[in-house]
Amino acid sequence: MWPDRRLIDLFKIEHPLILAPMAGFGTVELAAAVCEAGGLGSIGCATMQPQIAAKAIQDFRGLTSKPLNVNFFCHLPASRDAEREQAWHRRLLPYYRELGIDHGPRPSRMDLAPFGEPMCEVLESTKPEVVSFHFGLPDHALLARVKAAGCRVMSSATTVEEARWLEARGVDAIIAQGYEAGGHRGMFLATDLNNTIASQPGTLALVPQIVDAVSVPVVAAGGIADGRGIAAAFALGASATQIGTAYLRCPEAVTSSLHRHALRHVREDATLLTNVFSGRPARAIANRLAIELGPISDAPPDFPLPIGALRPLQAEAELKACSDFTPLWSGQSAPLGKEMPAKALTLKLAREAIERFRHLDADDR
Repeated sequence: MWPDRRLIDLFKIEHPLILAPMAGFGTVELAAAVCEAGGLGSIGCATMQPQIAAKAIQDFRGLTSKPLNVNFFCHLPASRDAEREQAWHRRLLPYYRELGIDHGPRPSRMDLAPFGEPMCEVLESTKPEVVSFHFGLPDHALLARVKAAGCRVMSSATTVEEARWLEARGVDAIIAQGYEAGGHRGMFLATDLNNTIASQPGTLALVPQIVDAVSVPVVAAGGIADGRGIAAAFALGASATQIGTAYLRCPEAVTSSLHRHALRHVREDATLLTNVFSGRPARAIANRLAIELGPISDAPPDFPLPIGALRPLQAEAELKACSDFTPLWSGQSAPLGKEMPAKALTLKLAREAIERFRHLDADDR
């Protein structure tokens, strides 16, 4: 049925379709629904506290016994640069005044710990079948403990160099994240993340080059939202696909009504890569903030500090049904999305791809 079964057999799933973790948007229910359809559900734990992550995994186990992927960030901690953070706040002051919140309390300092000892203990106690990382990998000792817990390991690569680096450190599979993908770039070897995005390969170019460069299975990610894209990824040598944006309109996702509206009406050329929302390049639907301060700017402090200063703006604007300051994460394939339950969508994607493979087999004969 599927032309490459390596990840099906490795992860013990029926269809090589992986739900992108989408921290803050995916839910336990969304992950379980994808699993029940035969794919690999994912929970984005990167923004959770350890006890919340442990509960999410426990709640997932209450819904299904199928394999689970949990995802974490491995970014460098943000440096403390008070002058730069104050400059960023001053840059946003005109928007504060416009929304009538310039005399309110100063925004909180939003920070986010990379994967470390507390989360590693969660994995050792809950033993999810798959663990994926973004922005590289944890240090050798932590990674060894994750593998010793029986977890398969994946991580994202945006270049062939990153893919080789990951394979050399023992990952079981590599997610080839193309330029088209929504959300944050998984870049981790580039010295200047903001200036290297212009040269990042698209999925069509990246996947076969990574497939040729490594021996582990490759997961294609970026711009895939239907059976045609899945079949194309396999034709390029991928063993699975990771899909995110297509699931944002499912009822199980906690995508806001403003975000859903934007996804429903987005054009194919309406997304861009910007760092103004979080300090790292990420693809989102173009809005006022991204256009006026970016798309790429030297002003934001280190990831994820800009989020704290933007939160009051986002909250106040959303009360007025305005998404000018909301990060509307989206890949370039958003117009292909459908509003349907996640289980039905997963089965539809699998059915469309398998039908493509059958047509190709018939043509070969």
